[in-house]
Amino acid sequence: MRRVLGVNTWVWTSPLTDESLDAIARRAAAMGFGAIELPVETPGDWNAARAAELLSELKLDAYVVGAMGAGRDLVAAPEESIAATQRYLVHCIGVAKVLGAPVVAGPFYAQTGRTWRMVPEARAEIVAQLRASLEPVVDVARAAGVTLAIEPLNRYETSIVNTVDQALDIFAPFLGEPLGLALDSYHLNIEEKSPTAAIRAAGDHLAHVQVCGNDRGAVGDDHIDWPEFLDALDDVGYAGPLNLESFTGENEAIATAASIWRPLAQSQDALAQRSLDYLTVLQNERYPQ
Repeated sequence: MRRVLGVNTWVWTSPLTDESLDAIARRAAAMGFGAIELPVETPGDWNAARAAELLSELKLDAYVVGAMGAGRDLVAAPEESIAATQRYLVHCIGVAKVLGAPVVAGPFYAQTGRTWRMVPEARAEIVAQLRASLEPVVDVARAAGVTLAIEPLNRYETSIVNTVDQALDIFAPFLGEPLGLALDSYHLNIEEKSPTAAIRAAGDHLAHVQVCGNDRGAVGDDHIDWPEFLDALDDVGYAGPLNLESFTGENEAIATAASIWRPLAQSQDALAQRSLDYLTVLQNERYPQ
C-alpha cells in the first residue's frame, strides 16, 4: 500500500511560528513531501487558520503532534497540573479540527523525560489515574472527529508506556474510535524485541506512524529493515502517512530534550531529502503504479 510521505517541522526548527511554518512548508512541498506534522509546543505560537490556508495552497496534508513539556502530566501530579494538561490536549484537538487534520499524536501521559520506578501496585494506580484523566479528553476527540494517537516512548524518556503491549493494556478501555496508537521507528528499535511484530500486535489500533533512522538520522542510512517494516504495515492495513520525525541540533532546548549531541546528516535538508528519496524509491519498487 503506497503511503503519503510527510515530515515534522522539528527537523528544522523549534518552536514553530507563522513565519517559520511558511518557509518550512514551502521547502517541504518543493522537496516532494505530501504531508507535514505541526507541533503545538505552546498554544498561540502559530495560527491554525493561517496554517490551514497555507497547507491547502501547497497541497500538504496536516497532522498535529503534542509536546509533553515541563508541567504537562496526566498522572502523579497536582490536580491543577492535570487539569491544565487536559486543557492543552483539548486545545491540540481544536487546532486539528481547524486544520482538517485527522490525528493528534504524542506521548499523552506524562512529561517527556520524567521517569521513576513503580512496583506493580503503584503502576496499577498510575494506570487507573491515567485512564480517568484521559476520559474527558477522549470524549472531546470523539465529538471533534479527531483521532488521539498515543505514543509509547523509550525507557529513557518515560517509565509509563514503553511498548505496544503495555499501550494495548493501558488504553484498552478507549481503543477504537477515537483513540489509537502512534508508533515511532526510533522507539520501536529500542524497546521492542521485534519492531515488526509490535506493529502487527498493534493491528487495526495503529493510527499514526513516524519514521527515522535508528540513530534519529535519515531513513535508509541505518540498520532498520525498511522493506520488512512496510510488510508489517501492509499486514495491519495501515493507510496513514509515514512522517519523518527528527530534530535540529541548532536549538539548544530541543537538542537537549532529544539528546541530539552531533550532526545526524550534512544538513537538515539533506536528512529530510535522503529519507524522502529512499522511501519514495522503496515504495515505487514495492507498489508499482
